[in-house]
Amino acid sequence: MLRKFQLFILLAFATSIVSCSKDDNNGTKPTLKLSANEMSFMAESASKEVTVESTAAWTVTPDTASWVTLTSEGTTGIGKFTIQVTENTGENSRTATITVTSGELSQVVKVSQVSYNDPSYDTMDSIKPNHVGIRDITSFELSKEMVPGWNLGNSLEAIGGETKWGNPLVTQRLIDSIKAAGFKSVRIPVAWSQFSDETSFTIKTEWMDRVEEVVNYVLGAGLYAVVNMHWDGGWMQPTYAKQQYVNDRMSAMWKQIAVRFRNYDDHLIFAGTNEVMVEGNYNAPSNEYAEVQNGFNQVFVSTVRATGGKNTYRYLAVQGFNTNIDYTISSFIMPTDIANDKRLLVEVHYYDPYNFTINEKSAISQWGKNATDASKTETWANETYVDKQFGKMKTNFADKGYGVLVGEYGTIAKLSFEDNAKFRVDYTLYVTQSMVKNSLVPMYWDNGATGNNGMGLFNRNTGEKAYPQLIKAIMDACAGK
Repeated sequence: MLRKFQLFILLAFATSIVSCSKDDNNGTKPTLKLSANEMSFMAESASKEVTVESTAAWTVTPDTASWVTLTSEGTTGIGKFTIQVTENTGENSRTATITVTSGELSQVVKVSQVSYNDPSYDTMDSIKPNHVGIRDITSFELSKEMVPGWNLGNSLEAIGGETKWGNPLVTQRLIDSIKAAGFKSVRIPVAWSQFSDETSFTIKTEWMDRVEEVVNYVLGAGLYAVVNMHWDGGWMQPTYAKQQYVNDRMSAMWKQIAVRFRNYDDHLIFAGTNEVMVEGNYNAPSNEYAEVQNGFNQVFVSTVRATGGKNTYRYLAVQGFNTNIDYTISSFIMPTDIANDKRLLVEVHYYDPYNFTINEKSAISQWGKNATDASKTETWANETYVDKQFGKMKTNFADKGYGVLVGEYGTIAKLSFEDNAKFRVDYTLYVTQSMVKNSLVPMYWDNGATGNNGMGLFNRNTGEKAYPQLIKAIMDACAGK
């Protein structure tokens, strides 16, 4: 009898504990979720946000560390608080803890900050971080200022020199024409393998000087400049066999580029790669190819950050496999970034349907719902497909605070087909509109060629508009017309 009574008491006690842990309003257990439980900072003064989601009132409390201060927005439901750290001028790294409490629940955010004596700064090519001229906004917020964009194609990425692929030397006059037409950003593809030392991958000083001159044309016109590492002969193969070689070469080259441009503000963006794939293989990436290519993105980000200065916080663009939207969704991994991954932009390209956009041998000359000849029209990649593809990038990246660059898109001029001009305009207008509606940055590919099968929008010698209707379509789309 005594044992039965004791069991009854224990069951009643257990029941009372469970009841106390339930919410009085809906009978469910309270929850407390944080967007991060660890925050790491460079040595410079900076701030980062933590989002709080709770079913009850919550408070946030720092420990006694004087170098950490908090600003809270909201005390119930969904809110956030900002962690502000002062500059760490001491000899050592330091840590602190922040406690978030909601009723009987609590979570800790561990805060760490390195010192200027950290090994990552202890090289000749690395300097103290510099935040001047680099804003504290997300890459998504930055990307809104870049719409629309234009490519300086087939110039600085031409193998053998700037004029080897048929274009004249780039001039300030040309860039000023791009600005006057309404573009806000210029993507500058570059082949960097003009080496003075092929063993150490040392880039020739005169080539670095020329690239910087063109970058200054763009920035001087009040435009954003996106400088990348382009095809360059196809040495960036994403295989285990080539992985170490490519990592070493990328690191050596990006270190030089980053140091050279380290003092530029956030209107200069670096883009690590271009259309990485195994040469000639357009299929979905194997696990090997995806892993190695994701590694290239990480090497790029880590190398640039390690040079310090403004590069500690510079906005950087990383690519999905072969810049294909579907492969990006399925295999891309966001690189780890000590500066905060919201300083990274994601880049894809768009040339669907291939037979209409860039296949010179195809008789497909019409596109979209206004097409009049089925024999000249692809049965896929129509308006619905366009919206679906760009919607994927919005959902997976733009909606999460990452800027998304559609770094290349456009159509060749099939001048032998009289109907093609109209459908080029239709395509350009709709595709650009869809990018803008999905919060992506359209960056039209201009290769400088304005004749048959060319993709040039401007005359590279004079800066005059070669296809004003296409340019108007881009501007109308970006203006919401």
